Amino acid sequence: MDGAAELVFCVNGRKVIEKNVDPETMLLPYLRKKLQLTGTKYGCGGGGCGACTVMISRYNPITKRIRHYPANACLLPICSLHGAAVTTVEGVGSTKARIHPVQERIAKCHGTQCGFCTPGMVMSIYTLLRNHPEPTLDQLTDALGGNLCRCTGYRPIIDACKTFCKTSGCCQSKENGVCCLDQGINELPEFEEGNKTSPKLFSEEEFLPLDPTQELIFPPELMIMAEKQPQRTRVFVGDRMTWISPVTLKELLEAKVKYPQAPIVMGNTSVGPEVKFKGAFHPVIISPDCIEELSVVNHADDGLTLGAGLSLAQVKEILAEVIQKLPEEKTQTYHAVWKHLGTLAGCQIRNMASLGGHIVSRHLDSDLNPLLAVGNCTLNLLSKEGERQIPLNEQFLTKCPSADLKPGEILVSVNIPYSRKWEFVSAFRQAQRQQNALAIVNSGMRVFFGEGGGIIRELSIAYGGVGPTTICAKNSCQQLIGRPWNEEMLDAACRLILDEVSLPGWAPGGKVEFKRTLVISFFFKFYLKVSQILKTMDPVRYPGLADKYESALEDLHSRNHWGTSKYQDVDPKQLPQDPIGRPIMHLSGIKHTTGEAIYCDDMPVLDGELFLAFVTSSRAHAEIVSIDLSEALSLPGVVDIVTEEDLRGVNSFCLLIEPEKLLETQEVFCVGQLVCAVVADSEVQAKRAAKRVKIVYQDLEPVILTIEEAIRHHSFFQGERKLEYGNVDEAFKVVDQVLEGEIHMGGQEHFYMETQSMLAVPKGEDQEMDVYVSSQFPKYIQDIVAATLKVPANKIMCHVKRVGGAFGGKVTKTGIMAAITAFAANKHGRPVRCILERGEDMLITGGRHPYLGKYKAGFMNDGRILALDVEHYCNGGATLDESLFVIEIGLLKVDNAYKFPNLRFRGWACRTNLPSNTALRGFGFPQSGLITENCITEVAAKCGLSPEKVRMMNMYKEIDQTPYKQEIDATNLTQCWKECMATSSYSLRKVAVEKFNSENYWKKKGLAMVPLKFPVGVLSTAAAQAAALVHIYLDGSVLVTHGGIEMGQGVHTKMIQVASRELRMPMSNVHLRGTSTETVPNANVSGGSVVADLNGLAVKDACQTLLKRLEPIISKNPKGTWKDWAQAAFDESISLSATGYFRGYESHMNWETGEGHPFEYFVFGAACSEVEIDCLTGAHKNIRTDIVMDIGHSINPALDVGQIEGAFIQGMGLYTIEELKYSPQGVLYTRGPDQYKIPAVSDVPTELHVSFLPPSQNSNTLYSSKGLGEPGVFLGCSVFFAIHDAVRAARQERGLLGPLKLDSPLTPEKIRMACEDKFTKMIPRDEPGSYVPWNIPV
Repeated sequence: MDGAAELVFCVNGRKVIEKNVDPETMLLPYLRKKLQLTGTKYGCGGGGCGACTVMISRYNPITKRIRHYPANACLLPICSLHGAAVTTVEGVGSTKARIHPVQERIAKCHGTQCGFCTPGMVMSIYTLLRNHPEPTLDQLTDALGGNLCRCTGYRPIIDACKTFCKTSGCCQSKENGVCCLDQGINELPEFEEGNKTSPKLFSEEEFLPLDPTQELIFPPELMIMAEKQPQRTRVFVGDRMTWISPVTLKELLEAKVKYPQAPIVMGNTSVGPEVKFKGAFHPVIISPDCIEELSVVNHADDGLTLGAGLSLAQVKEILAEVIQKLPEEKTQTYHAVWKHLGTLAGCQIRNMASLGGHIVSRHLDSDLNPLLAVGNCTLNLLSKEGERQIPLNEQFLTKCPSADLKPGEILVSVNIPYSRKWEFVSAFRQAQRQQNALAIVNSGMRVFFGEGGGIIRELSIAYGGVGPTTICAKNSCQQLIGRPWNEEMLDAACRLILDEVSLPGWAPGGKVEFKRTLVISFFFKFYLKVSQILKTMDPVRYPGLADKYESALEDLHSRNHWGTSKYQDVDPKQLPQDPIGRPIMHLSGIKHTTGEAIYCDDMPVLDGELFLAFVTSSRAHAEIVSIDLSEALSLPGVVDIVTEEDLRGVNSFCLLIEPEKLLETQEVFCVGQLVCAVVADSEVQAKRAAKRVKIVYQDLEPVILTIEEAIRHHSFFQGERKLEYGNVDEAFKVVDQVLEGEIHMGGQEHFYMETQSMLAVPKGEDQEMDVYVSSQFPKYIQDIVAATLKVPANKIMCHVKRVGGAFGGKVTKTGIMAAITAFAANKHGRPVRCILERGEDMLITGGRHPYLGKYKAGFMNDGRILALDVEHYCNGGATLDESLFVIEIGLLKVDNAYKFPNLRFRGWACRTNLPSNTALRGFGFPQSGLITENCITEVAAKCGLSPEKVRMMNMYKEIDQTPYKQEIDATNLTQCWKECMATSSYSLRKVAVEKFNSENYWKKKGLAMVPLKFPVGVLSTAAAQAAALVHIYLDGSVLVTHGGIEMGQGVHTKMIQVASRELRMPMSNVHLRGTSTETVPNANVSGGSVVADLNGLAVKDACQTLLKRLEPIISKNPKGTWKDWAQAAFDESISLSATGYFRGYESHMNWETGEGHPFEYFVFGAACSEVEIDCLTGAHKNIRTDIVMDIGHSINPALDVGQIEGAFIQGMGLYTIEELKYSPQGVLYTRGPDQYKIPAVSDVPTELHVSFLPPSQNSNTLYSSKGLGEPGVFLGCSVFFAIHDAVRAARQERGLLGPLKLDSPLTPEKIRMACEDKFTKMIPRDEPGSYVPWNIPV
């Protein structure tokens, strides 16, 4: 092994040679910082979100083939790339050269909003098209499975990709034998005649064709290098780590003998996350490169041998071929493994991870190991001593020394035997999300009956996720051998397995009773499956299953997606160049897809720049006894550590009501509170030093984490908020029935794709500073920074170009972190950058408030609710933040779409020892609306009516009055409800669902429809003012600035549409540079669904001022150009610059009297959703959703549909799969996409239809439009109530007629445990209080 080698690879066709490479460097920071290719984004650092996807191409000199595959740059060590070609989004296409069809179509189909995830999406699809120029829809959804998007709801991205498929337009599924495009059950009735609706938001005819011959070729130089160069081991030596890349089996063995402890790394998907998140460190890493023996595929007489170096994606392809060629009885194990590989991680990870790495890592939730263990696989090992074989069995999986690899051994290949006749193998798994999620429990099962006869000869069962390693139920299987395959055997097996695979109540990962239930539910599924096959093989001997049981065997697979959107075409009389009302692409759409759109952290590194990393509290409530900074300060590159001491006199700032401290070094009130900040020369050094700050705590009492604890300790922020209408106590005396209930709703993480980012740049004179930050509220950043630096606000300028998603999470905490960053920059006179990692971000910034709602309803037997008394408690966390405001808005909107003649609403914000919760899209309404809808659902059950009937009966009709005595015209609410009933064919489908449920015992469907009244407004006139500045230059071009922030909702696009209409000039003449406190001062926060409306009125005002000034000039020369007019105005000394201003809508609310006019208008809507659930596992599938919205006159239907769909999917996540987990000590467990699941492509309803009501009234909003950022979130609860409906059907069939209490989110765990049956009765239950649970519901 020679000295340090050269690393040679290509990036976008350009050769890169690294002489002194640090093996700890990953491809992502290398691309972004070293090569300045910032199109590839940092999203999570753990391979879970796909934002950093790149394409890797490798040439195999033996097969002469090139393999292209997607990979996560955040996990790829650059040392593993020798001889490879890397393609990033910049290499696919750019606006400077030419854009690629993938980029064009995603942009033009409106598949980008904030644009931060877009380069990753582009790379995933680009790679798919390099391998399959005409992909199928399944390949498409598979390719996108590892990419997350928080804005769009995925449908437009799927639409864009579908244009590359062989067929397009049809959903490709003949449900009930009818194509969706023919008439029939799926038909979408048109609106009334006379209202021309337009179904298409883009026209496919104009797209560039995909031409595979135009792609970048694999660099010939790398081919020659692979063919000609004598291969020898490469060694890269860094400061702390050595990387050894052997190229022959002999060299690999030598390296392993020399460094027996060194891990062998292929894809780094297992070692990488352990190093990054768990602090593991390996001084030596061995990474075999292109060793032929490790990628062998050998078809022998007794089975298949697969090289340990094959990636999981390659294994999946190989198995698919084998399954097609061989008879079914031989491929049972292969089919089961192939099925698991379809859902294991995302496409990128499957292409990086190796089969051997997956097996040897032996993760407790490994999907393949339980299957390979029951399939009698063997491992072929090699060492200096020679070859040997060991079984992949329980001893190996528990790392028992006698059955494991010895220190000098390597795993070369795996033998997977063929299955035999009368042998059956199955795989099962259940996760929080269908795709790209670690299993909660998974299992492999195999039974062999010898020569028929139905007597068990061999039985093998293994489980993952229920212990520290994969667990085999050996004793149970042993005792069942010799028994016939019948019901008695099933019953005995369940009891034996539960006994053997036991889980303690405190087991890590929680969900203990759910896991116990899954263990036997999976076995029951296996029992049914085998019984069914036996029946087909020998119908005389084996009785069949009951028909009602057959559906238990079908997977809840999604059919291919299709969706429609319907909006009004513009008035034929409207001028063709007037863009208002047209589906115009997001202005940055193309730049999003090419990676040219610049976000905060994409700004180039400045001279002398420092990096800041925070040190946070690890205790929920404690006194800080001492902080020892000495070790951290002694590390190389560390410049300073900012503490509370440095901020004397400026360590707190008041945004709303209560001041909040910036840093806390005396007493901490939550895990994740900012204690101090390390400033160093680089990100790596700052993060390393932050871990070395030693803090000694003295725990304090009480630690209050849950709402119930806060109520017990009377721990509230200020007093209650209250709203009364009518006479509740009297009304309760006259009603037929009274019902009391409660519902708990979990919180939600914002999960914006771009984490908190800021860069503070001191200007070097007059104490001026520029602060570039990803924020929704530049004015607040300016104020808090100015206060912290003790300078007037005119010295601090805050600039925001665009934000990679915010949803309410980039306001309060962002300001605090920006102030500390600016303080460090000011102190050292150098630029300071601070970019949070995903885990830090989730820990520090809080999210949506968890809620507890208690209600008492008085109603008549016909379903009319006459009295309602509701109490709301929200978990506010450690500081006030916006919690009171959230409670107030929740109370004002709690009636949703219903007129309750007598009501009393009260609300409290609880002070707890959790990170402070804050604003999140919908702001209190998604919680308070759910509480009301849940109450209505229970009233309906009590009256024996359908919830929809009770909803309709209690809805606002025509002109009415809200509880705070504001007038409301609910005509359009009724219209949306009727329209939704019609477009969704509700009554027809209700009958179909009931028929399905009567025929299927283990699968149930549910259908629910929910109305929406979303009042829009910000409760005060001052908070709704807006300003703009418009310049006309002498060449006739226009520059617009306004106070709104572009965070994906397309506000800049709409502002340019406004300027274009008002100045009667093409949009291409108008430019918008970004938002800055330098051009528009004192702007309000961007949020609350009013950004486009308020700022648009200000832009309109400025344009009208200019046009008025220019009227005399234009009338003199009506045929002139804007250039002529601008020059003429200049010559006549007429100002070509104007500010525009909108003073805000009249708005006020008096909490003493409970009266006011807090809102400007109402957005109405309705959504109908259908789901199917699996009663045995708790899985659910979203089949179809229809949404009808009353949005007034749309300014840009493409952007508006995007807002509605994106909000709906985010709401669906909130109510079904997004679950935050805290330990009993108040530590957040869910700190990244691995543990916290937001909806992925597979979660989008198979059919999603959005339509707008034809605009009816004109209003004094911008062109009579309505704000749509937030209303759609609540519609996600139509999925919650559809699941509720399905669970109720299951319980009724099982004779459980009592009240059904389901909390949100409705995870697989809650669904399964509510569908009670003999299995849930069989499992052992732990006495509460007899153990400390792993997590607690806050």
